[in-house]
Amino acid sequence: MTEAWIGALQQQVDERQDELFALLAELVAYPTVSPPARNTLEAQQFLEKQLQASGFATELWEVYPGDPNVTAVKRGTNRERYRSLLLNGHMDVAEVGDSGGWKRDPFKLVLEDGRAYGRGTADMKGGLAALLFASKLLTEAGVELKGDLLFQAVIGEEAGEAGTRACMERGCEADFAIVADTSGLAIQGQGGVITGWVTLQSPETFHDGMRSRMIHAGGGVQGASTIEKMAKLIAGLQDLERHWAVSKSYEGFPPGSNTINPAVIEGGRHAAFIADRCSLWITVHFYPNEDYEAIASEIEAHLLGVAQGDPWMRKHPPTFRWGGRSMIEDRGEIFPSQELNPQWSGLKALEQSHQQVLGVLPAVGMSPSVTDAGWIGREGIPTVIYGPGQLEHAHAVDESVDINELIYYTKVILGFIADWCNRPKEEAGSSV
Repeated sequence: MTEAWIGALQQQVDERQDELFALLAELVAYPTVSPPARNTLEAQQFLEKQLQASGFATELWEVYPGDPNVTAVKRGTNRERYRSLLLNGHMDVAEVGDSGGWKRDPFKLVLEDGRAYGRGTADMKGGLAALLFASKLLTEAGVELKGDLLFQAVIGEEAGEAGTRACMERGCEADFAIVADTSGLAIQGQGGVITGWVTLQSPETFHDGMRSRMIHAGGGVQGASTIEKMAKLIAGLQDLERHWAVSKSYEGFPPGSNTINPAVIEGGRHAAFIADRCSLWITVHFYPNEDYEAIASEIEAHLLGVAQGDPWMRKHPPTFRWGGRSMIEDRGEIFPSQELNPQWSGLKALEQSHQQVLGVLPAVGMSPSVTDAGWIGREGIPTVIYGPGQLEHAHAVDESVDINELIYYTKVILGFIADWCNRPKEEAGSSV
């Protein structure tokens, strides 16, 4: 397609922006808050119909009861030789809390003073609406896409649930992927997050009255309070965290961004017992060039070393459970990290599309948050976060997105799809 033809299509985004915001209003009206989740079925059915109207072959399939994913593909006319593109976004939104603090109904779109208000406008139904509207305009204009255009509308991102992970486990291939999550029109990668449970378990249970014989000379009882022993492991985690702060770094992150948070501790039975079990729930943030499995192994090795220095824990070392597929179902989550390669041809093409619309190159860097991008990148697909909305407005009371930013984003995505899906695969050689 010529630049003039793409420009004419992008002009339609301005002329028909009421349709874009009507689509966003429909999405916002579905109260797909997570937690409690299990509430996206109707919203996903609506989105599926929009995709079908734009020529996609779709599949709606259950991840959890009431929470299905939608996956779709619009086959290219010469798909073996031309570039494919995956678009990804999540349908769930952050919980509202006490809506009395909102000036507007969280589930009714309000356009006011240059902003669109409503839960999910920034994170990330605004991005979903833009992807849908761009696809619609391309279809209506009869634009031929020679490469495949794939679409994933997933559940569970807000609660660390495996919506995107489940998509990738079913098999997905693409030459480039965009996760349309909140980035303020910057192209971003991300660090990673993994949660874990560290557990100490005593093989014996003692009455509180036995404590004096456990802690004083000559008592003869070789027992321990797992709560007190866990304090040693927490101190060990703090030592490791400080070591990371001085030994690891990554451009785009403030020093010491790789943290180990002792978030929740659960232990003991009753005041009349010596605590025979204690579990610590930790949240670990790591850098884009690190893998969550390696990070988990590093923490395990360090804590087992701490345990070796304690006579009781040497015999009763801690056990570990890492991550999970849902914070709701099994109190655990994983967000893999995602590095960027500035030489990816997809990234360069996205920069060009952004510049064509906004007149300047986009910022390229790292998100201070985490998204589902890492699950896609982990499968070998070059992946970026690129979406409308500012992070400070996501999850906020009276959440909103700048109207012009959403319009710009739609134009960029429209132009990028038309360009990328009509590029021969061999154009960029081995650098995808």
